Amino acid sequence: MELNTYFPAGPVRAAATVVMLRDTPGGLEVFLIKRHGLSEVLGGAYVFPGGKADSNDALPEMAERLDQLPGELHARLGEPDLDEVTAAGLYVTALREAFEETGVLYASGANGAFAAQASGLLREGRAFDEVAAMLALRLNVSDLTPWSRWITPQMSSVSPKRFDTRFFLAQVPPGQQATHDNHEATESMWLSPRAALRQYWDREIELAPPQIMSLSHLSRHASVHSVLAEAGSRQPPLIQPEPFDLEGMRVLCYPGDHRHSVSEQALPGPTRLQYRNKRFEPVDGFEALFG
Repeated sequence: MELNTYFPAGPVRAAATVVMLRDTPGGLEVFLIKRHGLSEVLGGAYVFPGGKADSNDALPEMAERLDQLPGELHARLGEPDLDEVTAAGLYVTALREAFEETGVLYASGANGAFAAQASGLLREGRAFDEVAAMLALRLNVSDLTPWSRWITPQMSSVSPKRFDTRFFLAQVPPGQQATHDNHEATESMWLSPRAALRQYWDREIELAPPQIMSLSHLSRHASVHSVLAEAGSRQPPLIQPEPFDLEGMRVLCYPGDHRHSVSEQALPGPTRLQYRNKRFEPVDGFEALFG
């Protein structure tokens, strides 16, 4: 993932990502996958599982497989301008991408063996909606908690593609193990949010700004329950980074920064990242991610 220039504005594509969490004796951990180095989007970077929406995600027959009604899902997402069918489809996108990229299946009664069976059907070339029909899946969208919404800036320094991505939180179901698919993702790992940021700071892994800011947010929580309770207490904030150049450096500012058009801070942690030392950093250094 190299930063060479700003990419011009392009069409915004709907997408969804799942921030997969687990509790350990050492505290909260998050699952990260490494994008294939040849990927058009964030190649070589560690990200949360996710991807762009597919038209099949919003099919009526998929909505019938959900354990919550589209109206309920629409209300939880907190986007009044979005119709119920599209809102429900975004939850399906999140579950589908999590399954395709990690093998974790959020469905009623799905244990490790069942998830492996479903993954086998994917490897045979079946689409997710086909697998859902063949196995009569009841999809547990209730396991997803809307957390935030990120829209790529019109002038992005990270990717030539723009996305309107809904971030969901979810605990990994008991009896299932997350892994990478060896196709879109080549490596994966569980880390505490602080440890992931430490590895980034030590140049052991690459992270994109949304992951940096999200991990900074997660580092303030000690358990899955704490994260989900905080997310469930408010509507998902809309994060639209605003880039500018300052003294020869590229800067991304976030809501609450004095240069941002939105004065109210939407996320804990720093309100801007600057591209320095060939990476994005908080202005005041590593510890500013946790202050």
